[in-house]
Amino acid sequence: MIRRADKHDIKSLMALLGQVAAVHHGIRPDLFRPGTTKYTEKELEALLDRESSPVFVYDEGGKILGHAFCQLHTVVQDRLLQDVKTLYIDDICVEESARGRHVGQALLDYVRGYARAVGCYNITLNVWEGNGPALSFYRNMGMKVQKTGMEEVL
Repeated sequence: MIRRADKHDIKSLMALLGQVAAVHHGIRPDLFRPGTTKYTEKELEALLDRESSPVFVYDEGGKILGHAFCQLHTVVQDRLLQDVKTLYIDDICVEESARGRHVGQALLDYVRGYARAVGCYNITLNVWEGNGPALSFYRNMGMKVQKTGMEEVL
């Protein structure tokens, strides 16, 4: 059910990215534009070819019910930081009609297995303040706060 995304999935991925963008716009309309997505179809096509940025989809009989956009980051010989390989989840989304069916849990479990297989030390992601359902989901999945981003709107 979960596999690497390919070019045939672009239309479905764009629809899911639209759902993510709508959530972000609803939380922070001062930062996120309405009616847009993080990537264009052309940008998404190029992204799908990058080994360092795997995109996984939950495919149920040809219908994409969710995605996880990931990025591999490696720190080597940094003066301050330990050498570490991290899998960053840039974007995760479950189709609105499939929420509550454990699609998100299956995606996150799959991403964990992938991260272990490629030698990652940890998995990281960001959650926007105000996105309570996402924060609850990640906490329920065993994730903990690593750091906190702060701002002052002027």
